[in-house]
Amino acid sequence: MRNQKTIFEFIRTFLAILIALTVALITILLVSDEPGQALSKFLFGPITSVRHFGNVIEMMIPLIFTGLAISIMFSAAQFNLGAEGAFFMGGVAASFIACNWTLPLVIHPIFAILAGGLTGAVFCGIPAFLKTKWGASELVSSLMFNYMAFFLGLYLINYFLRDVNAGAMVSYKFAPSAKLIKIIPKTRIHFGLIVAIVMIVICYFYMSRTRWGYRTRLTGLNSSFARYSGIQTTSVIISSQVLGGMIAGMGGSIEVLGMYRRFSWQLLPGYGWDGVIVAILARNKPALVPVAAFFLAYLRIGADLMARTSDVQSEVVAIIQGVMIVLIAADSFLATYRHKIVFKAARKSSAVAE
Repeated sequence: MRNQKTIFEFIRTFLAILIALTVALITILLVSDEPGQALSKFLFGPITSVRHFGNVIEMMIPLIFTGLAISIMFSAAQFNLGAEGAFFMGGVAASFIACNWTLPLVIHPIFAILAGGLTGAVFCGIPAFLKTKWGASELVSSLMFNYMAFFLGLYLINYFLRDVNAGAMVSYKFAPSAKLIKIIPKTRIHFGLIVAIVMIVICYFYMSRTRWGYRTRLTGLNSSFARYSGIQTTSVIISSQVLGGMIAGMGGSIEVLGMYRRFSWQLLPGYGWDGVIVAILARNKPALVPVAAFFLAYLRIGADLMARTSDVQSEVVAIIQGVMIVLIAADSFLATYRHKIVFKAARKSSAVAE
């Protein structure tokens, strides 16, 4: 029964993606004067050169971190959307370490990433505390904390790290010892990819092979049953959101240390919101997060190449994202097929029992 449910969810997600892509392709055919060129760039542009494919991997790295963060929080049925603010503040904290501390080559980025992770954990942990203490909705409080993180981060950059000679509101240049090394020539793919892979493995084993992950998943499925089973659901609520915030904060610190020479974000980067899409596509499973992150990054780069070489705007990706989320989130999508699977499994079980 469990395998059948997994297969059904895979088919359901695949069909949602296929329908979304079909809608996008039809849209391109209707609005473009050069649909062939636009479709070619959109579908195959990211693999036409090493640099373009490198752009996909570069965008995939932060999506992996925010996707993992959201997946862990959603697995516990904690709809904390503070990964965006945690990602931003993680970048700010890492920038502070990268600009002001003098450390050896390998130690410096480790301390900066840890600082980003701790900062992200605090920002996502506060909504968790508010929920357990006073019953405040983590959804609402985390959304508000995103904007608090944004303006606090800009304040810290502007008054403590700003390079007044740069001509813009940016930080001082990072110390060379704090930068993450590039690992693939002719691209900007950096060591953060290795860290992301390690985090995928850790999150997978945490959620699937440890008692803490089991408690997280059980609390998400049925918090009342988990409580009656002796699980401290309050600690699960807090730990899942703290852990998610730490991963998002690490992602922000790795992004700024790997892709920038100084902190230059003037707006929230949006990777936290994209992490929600990644988590939904991955069904909150850490092992599937890199697949979903790669898919979304591929779409984004393909749409950007299409917009630069044709008359179709890159916003076509928003159509794909919207259709996918609506179909995946809709319980009635393929509900009849699901009921047939359950009915057949029940008949088979009863026949075996007899």
